Amino acid sequence: MKILHKLFTITTLLALFSTNSIAQNQAAGSPQKKIVTLTGGTIHVGNGQIIQNGSITFDKGIITYIGAKTTPPADAEVIDVTGKHVYPGLISPANQLGLVEIEAVRATDDQAEVGAINPHVRALIAYNTDSELIPTVRGNGVLITQATPQGDIVAGMSSVMQLDGWNWEDAVLKADDGVHLNWVGYFKRDFNFETFTFAIKKNDKRDELLRELDKTFNDATAYNQIKNPTVTNVKMEAMRGLFDGTKNLYITADYGKEIIESIQFAKSKGVKKIVIIGGEEAMLAADFLKENNVPVILNTTHRLPNRADDDTDIAYKLPYLLSQKGVLVGLAYIGLNWRTRNLPFIAGNVAGHGMAKEDALKLITSNNAKILGIDKMVGTLENGKHATIVVSKGDILDMRTAKVELAFIQGKKVDLDDKQKRLYRKYMEKYGK
Repeated sequence: MKILHKLFTITTLLALFSTNSIAQNQAAGSPQKKIVTLTGGTIHVGNGQIIQNGSITFDKGIITYIGAKTTPPADAEVIDVTGKHVYPGLISPANQLGLVEIEAVRATDDQAEVGAINPHVRALIAYNTDSELIPTVRGNGVLITQATPQGDIVAGMSSVMQLDGWNWEDAVLKADDGVHLNWVGYFKRDFNFETFTFAIKKNDKRDELLRELDKTFNDATAYNQIKNPTVTNVKMEAMRGLFDGTKNLYITADYGKEIIESIQFAKSKGVKKIVIIGGEEAMLAADFLKENNVPVILNTTHRLPNRADDDTDIAYKLPYLLSQKGVLVGLAYIGLNWRTRNLPFIAGNVAGHGMAKEDALKLITSNNAKILGIDKMVGTLENGKHATIVVSKGDILDMRTAKVELAFIQGKKVDLDDKQKRLYRKYMEKYGK
């Protein structure tokens, strides 16, 4: 066993060494020092408005002008974006980008903590700004992510991060924005590695787990009544913000009955702000969600229906159908950190199934910003907001024409090179000719 352990350790270290040896992480962008004006482009504000042949000016990371094409300030750096499209930076919620690098190498996986109840665990301090995956994602216009912990029942606290910075202190946009709860369902999915399929089984431990969850929230409610506790309980302190509305409670639930049940549970405990994540059967609870003012972050449209009798295109139509019911809807590529680069394209699928294109853009910009509580800073291109901006040669929601050519995060110009592009150039030298 000792020999096997040593071999495993050596193999893991070699894998990490080889990965790091080819890494060429870009330096973080420098703070904006000069006024910049983008002029002549089609500006997609992010709230449904389009400005044709417009201008946008920003200084010290803040937008100072947006509107019809105008004469730039005399000392501004002018960038002609005629014929191109200007967007707010796209926002990816409920994701492990920056927390997991190589899924097969445990040492690079920092998304979960041991134990079932961990409200105090902070994804913030595990966030890795040197991840090679981050540049591949921002190259498609995703400039903000919600670093989200995974776990058993109460997974921990997420934080909203900008995809540029020397360390997590530089990158953080909103620290500890909410606590994540994986609702205890009636059924659970077991993965069979022999057949590579999921089997749905009854959750025999449901009652036991619900009792534990109930006790946790009862304790947190009681602790919240103590203004100056003599002994600090880190778990209970982490949950305090749920009862005054400074933190969201993000509940992962897919089935209609479980969505309703989980919201009723949270409200009975005095939780102020609730968000449903996943929501594959959210239409079955749409009226309840509207009545209780609970937004939903839906999983990718690139999936199969949840039930055999569902419409084959239900995943594409679901954001539109929920919006028609008056539910605030955001869109995510939940859990799959590297696939979040496809975020604009899953929104594009929605635009082809009932929703207007500018409304589909809102799913990954202003709607996600509202749900995460960062809409006063980002999500739309408006005076006074952060200059977190994407310029694309074509329609950013269309996989065929999207080509991000410029990106700014709080006015800092972002290096859009990445490992995949470097490998492409390398092997084009060998085989392209």
